[in-house]
Amino acid sequence: MAQYTADLVWLRGEQPFLDKRYSRRHVLRFDGGIEVPGSSSPQVVPLPFSDAAAVDPEEAFVASLSSCHLLWFLSIAARRGFRVDRYEDAAVGEMGRDAEGRFAMLRVTLRPAVQFSGEHLPTPEEIDEMHHEAHDECFIARSVKSEVRCEPVLRETGR
Repeated sequence: MAQYTADLVWLRGEQPFLDKRYSRRHVLRFDGGIEVPGSSSPQVVPLPFSDAAAVDPEEAFVASLSSCHLLWFLSIAARRGFRVDRYEDAAVGEMGRDAEGRFAMLRVTLRPAVQFSGEHLPTPEEIDEMHHEAHDECFIARSVKSEVRCEPVLRETGR
């Protein structure tokens, strides 16, 4: 079984803490050595106790789903002989109350726009099939209970 790790470090420093007026800013460290500033979402914990410039767990969740879909899509397109030149996604996660009345990420909508080149271009139907297959293969999408949508953006030029 494969294991994936992320190290997280938060330090109180000189903050009193018990008054609940402490910074939620922390550091996420990944196995490749990159460090990413993390924080609670300013929509959950107001500024200045959150850091709007840092990645919050909700954003990381949406980005994880988007990244997983991208990687599977690229693999599928290459296997089918379609050359991808550019892939963009404007993914959005929607937070709200679930059936139990608790806050949860209710829905994530992926909106990938993919540009292809070469003599062998996919039809809109083939693009849709590849997105469905990528969604079915994505480990992250299969691991969550919230709805994950994929709404590909088809462009007229360069498909």
